Amino acid sequence: MDDLLRDLRVAACFLTRLPVPWPPGAPADALARSMRLFPLAGAGIGLAAGLVWALALWLGAPALVAALLALTALALLTGALHEDGLADVADGFGGGRSRERALEIMRDSRIGSYGTLALVLSVGLRAAALAALARDPWGGVAALAAAGAVSRATCPALLAWLRPARPDGLGAGAGRPPSEAVLTALGLALCFALLLLGLRHGLAALALAVLVSWALAGVARRRIGGQTGDVLGAAQQLAEVAVLCAAAAA
Repeated sequence: MDDLLRDLRVAACFLTRLPVPWPPGAPADALARSMRLFPLAGAGIGLAAGLVWALALWLGAPALVAALLALTALALLTGALHEDGLADVADGFGGGRSRERALEIMRDSRIGSYGTLALVLSVGLRAAALAALARDPWGGVAALAAAGAVSRATCPALLAWLRPARPDGLGAGAGRPPSEAVLTALGLALCFALLLLGLRHGLAALALAVLVSWALAGVARRRIGGQTGDVLGAAQQLAEVAVLCAAAAA
């Protein structure tokens, strides 16, 4: 139980901007081990945004306004950690002709046209999917929680599948999660998807999330030779979009 609480604390400290201190005496591989509970922390993040969404609808806000408020809550809660990764990957892969140039662009804190377009599409698709769920506010809450869980299972999976593209940075510093952590994270993602979205939408959401993550992993391996923290963030964003779109499908 102590290990579970420590891992959940590490996950919350890493994935959110909540004032959760790093556990004292945590081992060097604490982050890698805590990734088994990333889907649980992600479900909590999605649930918080879902409550904002439901409250906005209850107060009479239009569906699109409620959706944008929920996405704003997500960005504030996470510090836009994953959105930053998506923008950097779009700029690096879009503007870098060589591996070295792509990695250089991804390190640059400035955002370019590819990154801007990627963020607009990410926000737009998620907002449109949520707006389509306005007919069932609690279904939207469930979709956000499921998206938060499933999308954050991509992090340990990609860390296990891909080697670091460079010797420093988050992708290398996080370490390779143990197989048990990866399998636990994937199992939690499966449970959340099926319990919150039902069999048909849950399986569709999982299939789409796996597809976009696998595609991004292939592009990252080909373009830069592996993963970085930005690639992990981009995978989370793509998977979140996939889950919400699957949930909104009639």
